[in-house]
Amino acid sequence: MTVPEDGTQGSPVLEVARFDVVPGEEEKFADAYRSVVTELATCPGFRSARMTRGVEAPSRFILLVEWENLDAHLVNFRGSDRFTRWRAALGLFFAQPPSVEHVTDLP
Repeated sequence: MTVPEDGTQGSPVLEVARFDVVPGEEEKFADAYRSVVTELATCPGFRSARMTRGVEAPSRFILLVEWENLDAHLVNFRGSDRFTRWRAALGLFFAQPPSVEHVTDLP
C-alpha cells in the first residue's frame, strides 16, 4: 500500500511531533496536554494518539498521532479552531518550536 502524493487517500499517516519543553514546566505541559487531547480525539480522521516523555531527556516529549490520511491532519485539524485551542494551551511551555513530520508504514 502506498500513500498518493496528494495525501488524500491511501494508508494512514503517522504524525511524529517532538516538543522540547522549558525545564521545570514538564508537569504543567503534561496537564495542559491532558486538558486538550480531546481536540485531537474528536477531530474527523483521527485514529489514535500517544504522548511519550523522554527518559534521558525528561523535558522532551514525543507525540504520535495516527490519522486516516494526511488531509485529516493538515486540513481537518491544523486548518481548524481545534488547532488554535491546542496551540494556545501547549505553546506556553515550548522551549523552541516543535518539529513535526509525517511517516507511513512500510508495506
